[in-house]
Amino acid sequence: MTGADVSPGHGSASIEAAAFMGVGVSLTGRRWRQRSGDDRVGLAIAQRLGVPEVVGRVIAGRGISVEAVEQFLNPTLRGLLPDPSSLKDMDRAAGRIADAVIASEPIAIFGDYDVDGATSTALLARFLGCLDVDVRCYIPDRRGEGYGPNAAALLKLAEQGARIIVTVDCGTTAHEPLKVAADAGISVIVVDHHAAEPALPPAYAVINPNRLDDDSGLGTLAAVGVAFLLVIAVNRALRQAGHYQGDRREPDLLQWLDLVALGTVCDVVPLTGLNRALVAQGIKIMAQRRNAGLVALADSASVAERIDAYHLGYLLGPRVNAGGRVGKSDLGARLLGTDDPGEAAEIAAVLEGLNAERREIEAQVLAEAVAQVEGAGAGAASIVLASGREWHPGVIGIVASRLKERYDRPACVIAWEADPGNPGHLIGKGSGRSVPGVDLGAAVIAARQSGLLLGGGGHRMAAGFTVAQDHYEAFAAFLERRVRDLAPAEGIVPEIGIDGALALGAATPDLITTLSGLGPFGAGNAEPRFVLPRVRVAKADIVGSAHVRCFLVAGAGERLKAIAFRAVGTPLGDALLASSGASLHIAGHLRLDLWQGRSGVQMLIDDAAYAAGL
Repeated sequence: MTGADVSPGHGSASIEAAAFMGVGVSLTGRRWRQRSGDDRVGLAIAQRLGVPEVVGRVIAGRGISVEAVEQFLNPTLRGLLPDPSSLKDMDRAAGRIADAVIASEPIAIFGDYDVDGATSTALLARFLGCLDVDVRCYIPDRRGEGYGPNAAALLKLAEQGARIIVTVDCGTTAHEPLKVAADAGISVIVVDHHAAEPALPPAYAVINPNRLDDDSGLGTLAAVGVAFLLVIAVNRALRQAGHYQGDRREPDLLQWLDLVALGTVCDVVPLTGLNRALVAQGIKIMAQRRNAGLVALADSASVAERIDAYHLGYLLGPRVNAGGRVGKSDLGARLLGTDDPGEAAEIAAVLEGLNAERREIEAQVLAEAVAQVEGAGAGAASIVLASGREWHPGVIGIVASRLKERYDRPACVIAWEADPGNPGHLIGKGSGRSVPGVDLGAAVIAARQSGLLLGGGGHRMAAGFTVAQDHYEAFAAFLERRVRDLAPAEGIVPEIGIDGALALGAATPDLITTLSGLGPFGAGNAEPRFVLPRVRVAKADIVGSAHVRCFLVAGAGERLKAIAFRAVGTPLGDALLASSGASLHIAGHLRLDLWQGRSGVQMLIDDAAYAAGL
């Protein structure tokens, strides 16, 4: 997540001329692209901040001017938080919820089973709980109910007394279920961020910065970011109504920014502007260890150091997701919503086990998917498609991500199950991941509008859908045409961004500490990646099941630990393990190595290229 900034290039003729250090095709098949940025601006930033010039170049490479550098380094909500009323339907929704709070009406929250949905659910539940509202949370079962609101669940919540239902991270395209709810007199408030169609569902309010008539400019927010703005708006409406009097105190809304940070990072939205401020401030709240669920989750994942965006995206997030993927869908929301340390520890332990199970299932499905794609001729199509009858629908999104990384093109994975209404036919639950330049969510919505899907939606980089077996071939052909039209004529050339070359001896703990101040890192603010030019591998071995650990050396005798994850059996891993003394350019991220109390440096290797002849 923090190192993922692979993007498509355009045309082989210009690759060598523009490639960093002449690497047009690396050992992983990628072009090395130097991140854009004016060297003069980088030097001015370095002089202004009193930091090494390389740090100034990194900042300039992210499009930051000298004038904007202070806000970049110290993103604050005071300077970046918008008026929630800028979102369509926000005031209408906030007014309805505030009236319900004052009248002591029960409120139900219908969430999604991923991290963004779980954090959004927990955030609203905690806020409303502070106001003594009777809150019911409902997370649908991935296998039994699928994604988004369904009529049966909405009516069940109404039977339990809820006349207001807030859907979070879902609902924008749920026309039929929301019509059933509206006909039953239920006020449904949609809080979402997925791609919308011109026609919105018949909800009381649809708060979504990506609805076509919304001009707030907040389309990069995760659902939990939208939910946080709703909390601010409801709190303001209650204040204006005079609700906070006597013993009633306004809750401290900032205390829940740790949830906002987790959901924002894990939904891989750009960590720029408001998102950057939400995550930066949320990480500070997380350091206070206020949320019992997050504390238990960090302890379960053996996170001893200060949590940052890397831990959120790669360690905590997958554990929250595990419940929705292979276990009980509501475990993540329950964990993040509880104040009981004992209950939190129990749920975290269950999620730890489910995450291990998820990894095993994922590995099996991935192996079968790769074999299927290779057997069909991996290089022929513009989009990678794989499907299986016994595949677990909880891991198909991860497998689609792995296929996208492996083949450098959009990928969709489908898990087939028997159609309950027609046992002789199959229904496929699909998940897709895209590459920059190909709006997969729009393609899936267009396919659904063309009658090729039973349901579907998403955003530019990810989508989900449901397809009937007899429409699969037509759907596959539709996607192929759509992606082929969007892709460059020369095909998609994968790239990785490089911030510059660094002598091995310059990779010091002080440099890493300084660079850490440029975080949080993630989509839109990639973790700095450097090339160590012309180094040799002194020693290499395999650790774990598929990782290559090695020591890099340079001419002056400098030595640096390094590791390449999941590299065994790849050209990159083979080159490192050969340890033949060949000169290599090594690209990767620098991390502090605190093993056994020592403060050293380690490189996480992303790529490499032979230096000879370049």
